[in-house]
Amino acid sequence: MTPITEVEGRRLALSNLEKVLYAGSGFTKAEVLHYYATTADVLLPHLRDRPVSFLRYPDGPDGQVFFTKNVPPGTPDWVTTAEVPRVEGPARMVLVQDLASLMWAANLVTEFHTPQWVIGDPGVADRIVFDLDPGSPATVVDCCEVALWLRERLAQDGIDACAKTSGSKGLHLLAAVRPTPSDQVSEYAKGLAVEAERAMPRLVLHRMTRSLRPGKVFVDWSQNAARKTTATPYTLRARSEPTVSAPVTWSEIEECGAPTQLTFLATGIAPRVQDYGDLLAPLLDPDGAGSLP
Repeated sequence: MTPITEVEGRRLALSNLEKVLYAGSGFTKAEVLHYYATTADVLLPHLRDRPVSFLRYPDGPDGQVFFTKNVPPGTPDWVTTAEVPRVEGPARMVLVQDLASLMWAANLVTEFHTPQWVIGDPGVADRIVFDLDPGSPATVVDCCEVALWLRERLAQDGIDACAKTSGSKGLHLLAAVRPTPSDQVSEYAKGLAVEAERAMPRLVLHRMTRSLRPGKVFVDWSQNAARKTTATPYTLRARSEPTVSAPVTWSEIEECGAPTQLTFLATGIAPRVQDYGDLLAPLLDPDGAGSLP
């Protein structure tokens, strides 16, 4: 029988709790749900009011992995949804606004991906993001060098950047910006990616061309487009281990000498939150948002 639990007055059916999702570590679905329940206080503010794209992996990362953007069949009527404009026509998507909705969504077994804008102002970004993706043999250590350059360059324009791991191979740089049309943010981000390539031509690439990627860090500026989404802070990733897109300090980036130093599993996030709080809290403060030049 599927267990029924109550979360903030909402009844939830939580299924297959003993199912092993991450075979390498034996990490189960129950542990996935526990992770999201214990990180909800820092995760929910980064989800709130942003339409969620779900990257689902119900049988684990080795099974079928697929994106769900529209409201999934069987979504409870108490889960908030909203109409979202798209080029191909409006669609209805989920907003994860509270703990009950988070636990319902986590039961689907998913990565959370969100845009750089909120539902009240679609296509007008309040964040800028750079996805630093290393091409082997480059690693996250090389991404750190690029991140530090971008941090200083953004600071010259009065923009304070935060960082998190991608939960895979690279890093994400994010910063709060005053509401700005997404196409303008994309143009600015592309300009900085081009500048980074000129400053570090042996290390940085601003184009996605696969043949040019080996040994370089691709500075993906395109995720600022209104139609694009990025892995939400604190989301679990569909990888061989239960890695997390985890906020990191600039000291950790400056001191990183091996990829393992910036690899964080679900089991290690609660102690980090206890020690640091939410390192990405500045993204939630509109008074600290920078203005694009």
